Amino acid sequence: MIRLHHVPFSRSFRILWLMTEMGLECEVTEYSITDGSLRKPDYLAKSPAGRVPALEIDGITLFESGAITEYLCETRPEYGLGRAPGHPERAAFLEWLHYAETMAHLIANLNLQWVFLRDPAMRSPTLLKMEARRLALTLAPLEATLAGQGYLLPGGFSGADTMLGYNLLAVPYFVRLDPFPAIRAYIDRIAHRPGYAAARARDGVQQFYRQDFYEVTDG
Repeated sequence: MIRLHHVPFSRSFRILWLMTEMGLECEVTEYSITDGSLRKPDYLAKSPAGRVPALEIDGITLFESGAITEYLCETRPEYGLGRAPGHPERAAFLEWLHYAETMAHLIANLNLQWVFLRDPAMRSPTLLKMEARRLALTLAPLEATLAGQGYLLPGGFSGADTMLGYNLLAVPYFVRLDPFPAIRAYIDRIAHRPGYAAARARDGVQQFYRQDFYEVTDG
C-alpha cells in the first residue's frame, strides 16, 4: 500500500504526477492548508514541518518532494525517470531537481503575500515587485535549455520535469510568459502527456488563485 498525503494544486502534486507517470497506484489522503489539519500531532509525526507531501511507502514515511522524487526514481529505476550515479545526466538531474525548489520558494513568497495574508493592507508592494522579478529571472536558464531540447534533460522526460514542471502551473499567475516561447511550448508538451493529464484529473481544481494574474499597479 502506498499512501500520499496531499493538498490539491500544492507541491504534493509533484509526487502524484510522478507516481502516475510510473503507473504506481496510491491511496490519496487530502488536507486543506487553512483548516489546521496539517498541524495536528498525527500529521506532524509524518511531516514535522506540517507540509505536504508525505508519502507512506515501503514501510517508511518520507517527506519533502525532492527527497521523495529521488527515492522513487532510485528505488524504481525500471521506469527510467531518474539518473543513477555515474549516468552522464546525473549532475544535471540533481541541479534541476533542486533548482525547482529555488523557484518554488519565490512562488511561495508570492502566494503568501497575494493569496494567504488575511489583511491585504499587510502586503508589501516592494516585496511583491522584487519577488516577481526574481521569479522571472529564474526562467531565463530554463528558456535557454528548453530552446534546444524537449525536456530538462537531453535524454528525455524525468523526475526533474515533475519537480520543476509543477512550478509552471503557478508561475503564469505572477510572470507573463510572452517572452518565453520555449517555456510555453514545454508547458503545452507536458499538458499532452497522459500521465500529467491523469494526475491533474485526480488532483482536481486549484483552490488558491482568485484572479488570472497578480501584479502590483502604481497608485
